[in-house]
Amino acid sequence: MTPDVIRVKPLPDFCLEVDFATGERGWFDMKPYMGYPIFAPLSEGNLFMRAHVVHGVVTWNNDIDLSPDTLYLRSERGRMG
Repeated sequence: MTPDVIRVKPLPDFCLEVDFATGERGWFDMKPYMGYPIFAPLSEGNLFMRAHVVHGVVTWNNDIDLSPDTLYLRSERGRMG
């Protein structure tokens, strides 16, 4: 079981900085995912920069979210602090 996300900070160029419940920090590049129809709206306006955490999941609105499994397994990680 992968840990929940406890904080997300959207970064320029469609990247996310995420803090996990384990005390690890990850950096996740969303660019490879932007071609998928579900994530396409994130490139419009300022929606990507409104990423936030709801119950351990990074979400943007009621239709778009990103599983903590994907973030944890595919991010570059290091220790917080």
